Amino acid sequence: MKKTVVATITVVCLIAIFSITAHAGEKKLLLKAPLCFSSSLPILGDTIVTLAENINTASNGNIRIKCYEPGKLIPPFEILGAVSSGKVNAGFGSGAYWQGKIPEAALFSAVPFGPEADEYLAWIFHGNGLKLYQEMYDRAGYNVKVLPCLIISPETSGWFSKPINSVEDLKGLKMRFFGLGGKVMQKLGVAVSMMPAGEIFQALEKGVIDATEFSFPAIDQKLGFYKVVKYNYYPGWHQQATLLELLINKDTWNGMSPGQQTLLELATRANITVSLAYSEAIQGAVIKENAEKRGVHNMYWSDEMLSTFKQSWDEVVQEQVDQNPGFKKIWDDLSAFRADYAYWKALAFLPRTTK
Repeated sequence: MKKTVVATITVVCLIAIFSITAHAGEKKLLLKAPLCFSSSLPILGDTIVTLAENINTASNGNIRIKCYEPGKLIPPFEILGAVSSGKVNAGFGSGAYWQGKIPEAALFSAVPFGPEADEYLAWIFHGNGLKLYQEMYDRAGYNVKVLPCLIISPETSGWFSKPINSVEDLKGLKMRFFGLGGKVMQKLGVAVSMMPAGEIFQALEKGVIDATEFSFPAIDQKLGFYKVVKYNYYPGWHQQATLLELLINKDTWNGMSPGQQTLLELATRANITVSLAYSEAIQGAVIKENAEKRGVHNMYWSDEMLSTFKQSWDEVVQEQVDQNPGFKKIWDDLSAFRADYAYWKALAFLPRTTK
């Protein structure tokens, strides 16, 4: 018995010594990482800061991520280029922010009319999604390593000053809209603009835009949209799930030890679980408060309007496929994955309940 205890203690001590030695042999790494969203925002910001803290702790300080608020070091829309060039060695971003340079990047941010989070992650990690994600940046000439690091549940699809009952009610509106969904709204006569979160409320208040979408209820409430516009529309047909990424300069990544690389991969995947659970947990109370305390009308698009959005989305996809071989490659792979997944989805889940 004593020999067994001594042997066990010896093994534990050897593992501890090996771990300390491994860390000691690694170069300490400081990742200076601008954020694409403010750390004050639930999930989109605060979980990223927590992720950085957890990586620092788990690595015994060998990997330290220093987060910078949007615009303090690099403007949100310039993060990809800055990481690629080495101006900064890391950054948190959204693929849709680069769609002006890489149209297909938006497919790794949010896809109108699905997939939802579980299906999206299945494609990313157990289909060809992650491979195509990295290939996209390599093919476009960006010197970055991409790590998906966060996913959130559905967003709402717009805050308006009046009910929207038909396409005619949309025409001529000036609206902040995100990603590929913005191209759908443009087809329906909306003047679409993209602006960072911190600029939206003031633009609404001053009439620079008439309407906006941004995120899910808990974040939209934080930004105060309900103070200006009172009609909040569901479902978020344009963003049933939204993915964010940690970008690391490829030279920096290649200079890391295998242990450091693995730790970052595991930590970012763990943060995906945390962010999804968190985003699912906090929405209901905010929706209720919006209606009962803030005078918000929680609206659900009619079948006719959803059909119109879907028809326009199909046109946008076909245009992108025809114009861009890179978009086509990713879209075809995602579509094939979803075609097989559809058998499972049709049989395994309960239908949506209405209230």
